[in-house]
Amino acid sequence: MRSFDPTFEPNGSVGVRRLEVITGIGGRRSWSREDKARITAESFATGSNVSAVARRYGLRPQQVYAWRRLARSGSLALPAEEIGFVPIVAAVGDATPVSTTTPLCPDRIEIELGGTVIRVTPGTDWRHLRDVLRAVKATM
Repeated sequence: MRSFDPTFEPNGSVGVRRLEVITGIGGRRSWSREDKARITAESFATGSNVSAVARRYGLRPQQVYAWRRLARSGSLALPAEEIGFVPIVAAVGDATPVSTTTPLCPDRIEIELGGTVIRVTPGTDWRHLRDVLRAVKATM
């Protein structure tokens, strides 16, 4: 018997001086890639708070931030957003309609959203374009 062990009494009997009960979620949990992606996508939503999202799922904010880093690097695929279709108007020069038999090879794409025109050239990073479109949509 060691004299510095707090659970043993000096006379040799064993007693419990303090008992700590841990409640709640403990230990390591494993999350499926779909759950991680859904939670991460929720944290990226406009107006969302990472800490609030983490609390809702019993996580620490640091874990959600780690998953966000994985999503940005491409290691964690987020669920596809709902895609809506918009009408496309193809025009050359001063809004002259293009024949459907003429191949369309524009040197740029123009996207009009709520009075804002975004001009995109070939080779533009799609992630940057996505961020710009989200920013414009958020101001609408």
